[in-house]
Amino acid sequence: MNPPCGRCNKPVYPTEKINCLDKYWHKGCFSCEVCKMALSMNNYKGFEKKPYCTMHYPKSSFTIVTDTPENLRLKQQSLLNSQALYKEDFEKNKGKGFSVVVDTPEMQRLKKTQDQISNIKYHEEFEKSKIRSDAPPPENRQGLMLHIIFHPTLCPFPSLTQKRYQALYSYVAAEADEVSLQEGDLVSDVEPIDEGWMFGCNQRTGKKGMLPANYVRPI
Repeated sequence: MNPPCGRCNKPVYPTEKINCLDKYWHKGCFSCEVCKMALSMNNYKGFEKKPYCTMHYPKSSFTIVTDTPENLRLKQQSLLNSQALYKEDFEKNKGKGFSVVVDTPEMQRLKKTQDQISNIKYHEEFEKSKIRSDAPPPENRQGLMLHIIFHPTLCPFPSLTQKRYQALYSYVAAEADEVSLQEGDLVSDVEPIDEGWMFGCNQRTGKKGMLPANYVRPI
């Protein structure tokens, strides 16, 4: 009998099974508890048997340990053991064609900072790349006769009486005479071209160009 998924409780079949955190998961269900970003065995962090990405991993609170003579003795012993292990590894790696970098507190701080910057950039790219799956495909422009001269200028300030449109979906411009959209953008100076395309100005970016008519709605 196939075990249930840790996220959706549906059966997990061997071809799509991930065994992690004492549970079985579908590959699509193994995602961050907060941002739902897809995770793998290489980049997840577990907390209370739930997967998280590095950015949203819960921060644990620590209790203050008093520096008693016994704790100081244990700390000194741990330091001596670490130095002995480092010296042993250093001797083993001699002459192997690479240098050993000491894992000092400063190096650990730099590494942690670099990891945080990498995770922030990854999340920014992840958010930018998210496009709604229910967005319809734009109409084919092949054979469309245009008589519009494209001017990459800033949009004029829209008047109160002018009819405006709002983007229902995100759209990435495929041609130089098109304008990109993000869901919720306001579009003014709209001129219908045919049933599938129109010309307009994105008020957020200030750029004019063509856009698919089924990606916006009048407001």
